[in-house]
Amino acid sequence: MSDLERIAAAAAGDAGGLDPSLLGGFLTAVVAATADGRRLRRRELEACAASGRRAAVQGVALRALVDLYLSAAWRLWRDAPDVAGGDAARVRGSALAVLRAADDGVAALVEGFQLARADVIRLQEAVKHDVMEALLAGGQQAIEATGPAADIGLTLSGPVAVLVVRRPSGFGGPDTAAIPGRLERALQGRHGDAQPLVLIRSGEVVCVFAAPDAAAVATVRDVVTRELDRAVRGPGRAWRGAVSSPRIGASAVRTSHDEARYALDLADRLRLEQPLVDARDLTIYRVLLQDLPAVHDLVRSTLTPLTRARGGAGHLVETLDAYYSTGCVATETAARLNLSVRAVTYRLARVAELIGRDPADPAERLTLHAAVTAARLLDWPSTPLD
Repeated sequence: MSDLERIAAAAAGDAGGLDPSLLGGFLTAVVAATADGRRLRRRELEACAASGRRAAVQGVALRALVDLYLSAAWRLWRDAPDVAGGDAARVRGSALAVLRAADDGVAALVEGFQLARADVIRLQEAVKHDVMEALLAGGQQAIEATGPAADIGLTLSGPVAVLVVRRPSGFGGPDTAAIPGRLERALQGRHGDAQPLVLIRSGEVVCVFAAPDAAAVATVRDVVTRELDRAVRGPGRAWRGAVSSPRIGASAVRTSHDEARYALDLADRLRLEQPLVDARDLTIYRVLLQDLPAVHDLVRSTLTPLTRARGGAGHLVETLDAYYSTGCVATETAARLNLSVRAVTYRLARVAELIGRDPADPAERLTLHAAVTAARLLDWPSTPLD
């Protein structure tokens, strides 16, 4: 083994066991530059940049790569003939030559690494985009995306779920463009088994992730909620999300995506307080809306008499909604609506007078509660019934 090979091997060990060939011709170039009292030439710098590009493609960490080169440089200077037994001027001259060559070489190395890394990231983002579009297209396209999805870390052979997040101004601007990467890093850190694929699509954050059990879904929900609360700030509710039911296979991703988006629409109509909802918790509302004519008849036959009240039906429907949401407790209803208990009981009595049904009667409660829920889903009375 030659002296330069021995130095390269020792430097590779210093850098955590990297491949010594990543040094390329760096040591030979430094020796030649030191002997001639010159800086590294263009072709020598281009060789360093090429090594940086190769390391980036191989997934080598930049810190370790720089450590390899700097370690090789100081070991080379320590073993240089001018250092052992040379006078002070020659030692200083050798040191300066090696340091300057190392500085130029590492600068070229880092530039090559960063450019190649940017290319890799762009390629990976393009692959992610293509995989996501194929999965959301469904059918044969989704099935054919199974292999590419596995290549970027998302295994579709088990249950997967889809989480969709919106905010009033949308996602994708300079202030939120980094959110997909932030979510992926958070989920791949302590929760790497989520195998997330996160992208911004049509102004929404879409996350497809492995969902083998309820605990895995809950973990993803917690991580996403924490990270978005940190990243997205604004007046009122800054964002809202929904997660689908877990389903198996690539062809089911489109169904899960549609389910999550529909759950978001329902959450908006219902004005739910929680920022991230589970589509399974909204099943009853989806059932109600499957037969729109029947739902319209329910609201029309049960609640339209409230329109005869002074000020219209809106405040009475709001009171009924709060009353049933608080378990039919007048004091809690009053607190939620910022009213006195007396005002709440007056409104409930007025409802009973207008519709001929007592809101507190257990026999009437189911029908009235369903009608009020349907009214919220239809945005009635603000939106007239068909």
